Amino acid sequence: MHRSRSHRLRLRSRSRVRSGAQAVAAACVLVLAPLGAAPAQPGQAAAPTGGDPLERFHGQRLRWGDCPEKRVPAGMRCATVEVPLDYAAPAKGTVDVALARIPATDRKKRIGSLLLNYGGPGGPGIAGLAADPELLADLGERYDLVAFDPRGVGHSEPVSCGGSQQVEEEAVGSAAEQLAALRAVVRRCELASGPVLPYIGTVNVSRDMDVMRQVLGDEKLNFLGFSYGTRLGAVYAAQFPGKTGRMVLDGVDTLAEPLAEQALASARGQQRALDNFLAWCAHQPGCVYGTNTRTAKEKVEALVARLDEAPLVGHDGSYVTGQDAAGSIAAALYSPHTWPALADALKTAERSRDPVGLLQLGGPTDPPDEQDEGDQQDQASAPVPADNGDAALAAVNCADDPDRSNDKATPAAVAKEVMGLQEEFLRVSRIFGPLQLMTVLSCYGRPAGTDFIRKIDHPGAPPMLLVGTRGDPATPYEWTEETAARLGSAVVVDHKGDGHTGYVSSACVRGYVDHFLIDGRLPSGTRSCPAGD
Repeated sequence: MHRSRSHRLRLRSRSRVRSGAQAVAAACVLVLAPLGAAPAQPGQAAAPTGGDPLERFHGQRLRWGDCPEKRVPAGMRCATVEVPLDYAAPAKGTVDVALARIPATDRKKRIGSLLLNYGGPGGPGIAGLAADPELLADLGERYDLVAFDPRGVGHSEPVSCGGSQQVEEEAVGSAAEQLAALRAVVRRCELASGPVLPYIGTVNVSRDMDVMRQVLGDEKLNFLGFSYGTRLGAVYAAQFPGKTGRMVLDGVDTLAEPLAEQALASARGQQRALDNFLAWCAHQPGCVYGTNTRTAKEKVEALVARLDEAPLVGHDGSYVTGQDAAGSIAAALYSPHTWPALADALKTAERSRDPVGLLQLGGPTDPPDEQDEGDQQDQASAPVPADNGDAALAAVNCADDPDRSNDKATPAAVAKEVMGLQEEFLRVSRIFGPLQLMTVLSCYGRPAGTDFIRKIDHPGAPPMLLVGTRGDPATPYEWTEETAARLGSAVVVDHKGDGHTGYVSSACVRGYVDHFLIDGRLPSGTRSCPAGD
């Protein structure tokens, strides 16, 4: 992680590009992209028709104390808030959601609480706030900075798939055997997780956010969400338009596209980001691909294809396949600050046939995984499963998606459907297309999720600020315009730069965001921020 103040925030991707589920590639003679396996979430609970069925939750008092992480900034304290397991039946059970707070440094000018979400799905907010509070220092003068681990994530009753979502190697066989293996993964997730698993999903988490708003003492919810956090903010605004305060969504997620369309858009965005990187590399001394960006693209494609045939093997026995390499490249495209490391890794792979650079780029990138053995021992009293991030990511994405047409189809029909999409995905990107293609199976074996998010249309929330970055590899700029239209009350900041989200890397973007959150000043119409500012 880079530690300069301008870019130290670590964000979670809305859809990762690497997963153990690649082992089931043989099902359709393609490499499997991130395999999600999750039970569906119930739809939005009915609105109260009298009294307050959540009164016991709204009236609770938070008890701030020590945090589960041992390394936290001065003044950061943690608590848990009790929320219903099922909002349609509040008496069914409860979930304890973990919160962290850093009080406003200027108490006389304090505005209230600013709820944060750093992305995911599956991203723990407490670890994010502990790691990067200084980036938000200006906002922290006027706001209490509050982060949380969403239900099923981190210290909020974490879900698991018993270690990983990887299909057993011996399951590689016919399409029918492959699909049966995917169902077995679903069952493993169900057995390894607690009762919260069927109630994971953005609709329920956004309702949890409204309970947090109430117990924090805020009349309206002020919110800053990155990447997946933008989906959370949009769903909150759709459910509680009258309780929505100053809201900023940066790295805007789609609300309408099916998973397969999201995967295609993601492959397109990753390819666009790679093209930008290669154009940058062409102007750097010693770029392994020289100065011709067209042939550079072809050489990267050739590297990935070559490694799928014969992986690079390191001195310690570690290895990188072509799809591993594509995943590492995609991870490095999240920030221009990692582009020099990507250039070095590609040079080492091409000239020395050494995978070490690509392995380092594709290694753990999320705050909980940054713990060394000592940290893990410190947290032995409240362990988080190692696969929690992947398990929660799959659970949320599947809970948010109502499409399950392939779940009842025959194995042959499923294989035909996937193969029919191959040409389009490869046309968009021969490097990232195969990684993203199998999203059509990412929720195979799960009941359908909620259709509430797909139906969001001008909910009547107050104007909010949306930030889209033109070179974003994870949340393409088109999604910013699409979501702004669906919300019907958004001002867009068009960031012309590269990398995932804009607040971290652009002083111009931070200016618009901070002015709106602190002063309530919202420009009219779309505003533009240059690259490299």
